[in-house]
Amino acid sequence: MLGAKVKTYDNARWFTFRSINDTLMVEKGAYVKTIAIVNQKGGVGKTTTAINLAAYLARLGKKVLLVDLDPQGNATSGLGIDKYASEHSLYDVLVKGVSIDIVRHSTNVDKVDLIPSNHNLSGAEIDLVSVADREHVLSSVLSKAEGEYDICLIDCPPSLGLLSVNGLVAADYVFVPVQTEFYAMEGMGQLVQTIQRIQQNLNPSLSILGVVLTMYDSRTSLSSQVRQEVERVFGDLVFKTVIPRNVRLAEAPSHGEPIVQYDKWSKGARSYKALAKEVLNRL
Repeated sequence: MLGAKVKTYDNARWFTFRSINDTLMVEKGAYVKTIAIVNQKGGVGKTTTAINLAAYLARLGKKVLLVDLDPQGNATSGLGIDKYASEHSLYDVLVKGVSIDIVRHSTNVDKVDLIPSNHNLSGAEIDLVSVADREHVLSSVLSKAEGEYDICLIDCPPSLGLLSVNGLVAADYVFVPVQTEFYAMEGMGQLVQTIQRIQQNLNPSLSILGVVLTMYDSRTSLSSQVRQEVERVFGDLVFKTVIPRNVRLAEAPSHGEPIVQYDKWSKGARSYKALAKEVLNRL
């Protein structure tokens, strides 16, 4: 795709997204801050961001709960936990009413706990269809951990189905990773509409924390073009920190470690450390 031009978007189309925080933001108190990490496109660095943000927020003194809401269970295995070895998973919490205390795990990262997931969770959307207030099931579960954590991160699946809706209803903030590639903006309109419908009907306090650019390659003009377009459209919502394309970041999950443990001096590690500080400044 050498020489390809990035598709541009009319700012008016995205005005409602940029103004969501202004129009529907409510005062956030001193309670656990819940952040849904969402993008219906796969492969954008969503789970990598969830794992490494959790680790660096913990390094900055925060007690963090990471909820693996993706049936692929990559956040679970990325923190060194065998997603098939556990007797219970998030599926059992959402569908069978198993206590969160039974399911959550401590991790190899101090101050980070995990609610694990595996392929069983893929059946939850069908199992929850007939449940009253099915969009609020996760929110009800997480309320039982109120006061135990400073920050809760929800790694949502790459779709906008019932699981992601549960994540957004349970959240105070939406965090959107955007890969710096040709189709970066594809599907964002649908995500915006979903967020707005949830604000209007299910969670009026939901607001946009920000957009982070991932897999950025400063050697290519395409990455620079995508960055310019995303910043033009989303303005101040875009974090100043950009996550680079980095081999060490890609290797870390196979070792079951966040980048701060696998190679804390890598470019990826330095970037996620800076991003975690930016996140705290916005909370």
